[in-house]
Amino acid sequence: MSSSSIKSVIFAVCLVVAASLAHAQSVKIAYVNSDKVMRDALPNQAGWVKLEADFNRREKELTELNSKLKAAATKLDRESVSLPDAERERRQRELIDQDRELQRKQRTYREDLAQRRNDEMIALRERVLAVIRQIAEKENYDLVVQEAFHASPRIDITDSVIKKLNEPVGK
Repeated sequence: MSSSSIKSVIFAVCLVVAASLAHAQSVKIAYVNSDKVMRDALPNQAGWVKLEADFNRREKELTELNSKLKAAATKLDRESVSLPDAERERRQRELIDQDRELQRKQRTYREDLAQRRNDEMIALRERVLAVIRQIAEKENYDLVVQEAFHASPRIDITDSVIKKLNEPVGK
């Protein structure tokens, strides 16, 4: 069963449960658009800006190293005809070693960036869930769904979640 099929089944079960509860008593349901929260929440935007600033310096260094390596390779190609064999081979080995080192640094950069992105996403999701939980408890919601095929604006609390996330942390 695909992930979307499982989500659909879970959603349908939630609706059936909600409908049966509503029949027995009044049930208060809310909806949160997770994509909009993740896109519009200021802490998320600030996190991505900080992440980008942290990694821009390393990316620039890698770009410079790559340019220097290409320039050295071009220079060696030009001079290789007039170089003694031993010197040409030494410089070729140096270029190969420098290329390996550059590739290693690029791989480390990509891994570090992916890890930091993942860490940022996890931290924000935890904060979003905490805010949703606070609002649900404060407003006495019986059920809060984050994915739905359709949700009435009447039960959509997305803007409230974003507003709460955008408040200073100490508030």
